[in-house]
Amino acid sequence: MSTSWKSAGLCSTPARWLRWPKVWLTLIVVGLTVCLSELDRAAAFNAGSAMAQSPDAPTGTPSTDTAPSLNTLCQAQPGAKTELARFVSQVTSTVSMIEQPARGMGAIVEQVAPQVLAYLNSSPFPTIHPAARQAKVPVMMYHDILPEKQVFFDVTPAEFEEHLKLIKQKGLTPITMDQLVSHLRTGLPLPPKPILLTFDDGYEGHYTHVYPLLKKYKYPAVFSIYTAKVGKKMGRSSLTWEQLREMAADPLVTIASHSVSHTVMEGLSPVQLLVETQESKRILEAELGIPIRYFTYPEGKYDQAAWDAVKAAGYGAALTMNDLDEQLAGESKDLLAIGRIGQSRIQEMVDVAWEGPAQRNGLAFGFDFASPIRRIDAAIDNVPFVFIAGGKPVTVHHHTRAQVPEIKANTPIVAAVDGGFFNLEWLDSNYMLGPVFSQSTGQFVPGKRGEIPFLDGRPLVLIGPTAVKFTSFNHKKHNTLEAVQAELPEVTDAFVAAGWLVDNGQPQPIERFGRLYDANEPRHRAFWGINQQGQPQIGVSIEPIGSVDLGIALAKAGFRDAVMLDSGASTSLAYKGQSLVGYTPRPVPHIVGLVPGVGALNSNCAISTSKE
Repeated sequence: MSTSWKSAGLCSTPARWLRWPKVWLTLIVVGLTVCLSELDRAAAFNAGSAMAQSPDAPTGTPSTDTAPSLNTLCQAQPGAKTELARFVSQVTSTVSMIEQPARGMGAIVEQVAPQVLAYLNSSPFPTIHPAARQAKVPVMMYHDILPEKQVFFDVTPAEFEEHLKLIKQKGLTPITMDQLVSHLRTGLPLPPKPILLTFDDGYEGHYTHVYPLLKKYKYPAVFSIYTAKVGKKMGRSSLTWEQLREMAADPLVTIASHSVSHTVMEGLSPVQLLVETQESKRILEAELGIPIRYFTYPEGKYDQAAWDAVKAAGYGAALTMNDLDEQLAGESKDLLAIGRIGQSRIQEMVDVAWEGPAQRNGLAFGFDFASPIRRIDAAIDNVPFVFIAGGKPVTVHHHTRAQVPEIKANTPIVAAVDGGFFNLEWLDSNYMLGPVFSQSTGQFVPGKRGEIPFLDGRPLVLIGPTAVKFTSFNHKKHNTLEAVQAELPEVTDAFVAAGWLVDNGQPQPIERFGRLYDANEPRHRAFWGINQQGQPQIGVSIEPIGSVDLGIALAKAGFRDAVMLDSGASTSLAYKGQSLVGYTPRPVPHIVGLVPGVGALNSNCAISTSKE
């Protein structure tokens, strides 16, 4: 985190039990997790059993004569877990009122519990948190601001104010460097449509023109200073130390080191790198009386040695730029190479800025099935993807093979992707590889005994009204309804997926795909999982990609867990009745869909399919 717990004031209370807030709140989280586990165990003990089809028989069309109520299956019933969640929300709200975080963090979040959870699950420095890669945060780069332009990248005061007016008109939220770094480090949410303003080199116009306008609009900004320029006229006018001290004392202003001499840091000797990174930091801290936590590479250029020197100097983040490959903050290599975008693209960037998927307030238990369903188009590692996120996950086990838009027709499903594998030997049936359970039928259909041993180790997907569980399939353990209910007592949907793509935020190696045929051959791929905000997310690759590379891309896209579905010629994605792939896929008998969530924990999403 950008702020220590002590500086945030959380250790100032005289009460002994509040002097260690990280430990205290962690114990709350652990204790409540244990409580939830016990509640789940009790629910499993009380769960009823159901009749299962003979494992030796091929799967045919399940009978619906004895199917349970579809409304009951799909609707989350408030119980002990729900009440506990409400209680925890009240507790965290109370804790947050004891002390608020210090400057920077307080603008990001308003409750203590999400900060603690994010801190405990933050990515190792300087890695960018997967959740932060979903947001679109432009870091705008300015240089001199002066009444008459001298070069193309100069900006007049009138033009700059027009930029600020545009930011206000479009509803963007200028953020601090602390906010951005905390977000990139932990995945903590940002305000709506975030944007960061940065100014390089320390020109006098930053004081005479920029600073007054920032105060007028109450917008924060970063000023990157190279110390040799301060108080001297080096080609152009410069800030004085007096002006810089005045600005540095303002909470709107963050001062970053821009080296001592503004020398490009590629190919410098170790001694030169030491001076440019550490001496500049020392001078600024001595003159301004504030910690200097951030660095900006001169001309945006650096090599591995320069990166290492910035890290060794103790900076928490560094800004760069590349005119040929301008990047949003979440697209950056890491925290020590945060990309920026030239101010000339401000008109474009105000329409791009996005804070990322909505996050639930308070202490969440890992899932959010109440967020709006939205489409996200993105290119990751030069491969285009279409993602659909939000809502509640459901499956449909259709009575025969059909196109995905046809299967989801006349259901509440907004978006759907093709689901589990089917057997090519049974082309006119809905026969699936492995066990399948869908709320569309209400019946558990076991996998065939001669086949399921080959599925061991693949992801068993379990979906309930308020939670999802991914576990390794074991043919000796998971081929009955009672067995999957023991894993997830309120399970409404279950099937075996093709392979593990992302597990706990980490992309998976080829070994996790076991005996899957040509697992790493480039193909169109279908997938689904849970993102870092706890929301269900489905999608397809628009171009062929190998399974290992797919997992790497999805981890960058912010998936917490992801599994591969039936891919290749079966790869299908439909949104609002329209297919989103540019070909006619192979018909499939099974889909994973998203239905709108109603309220935080309740949604009547009854699914039924016509057999006519």
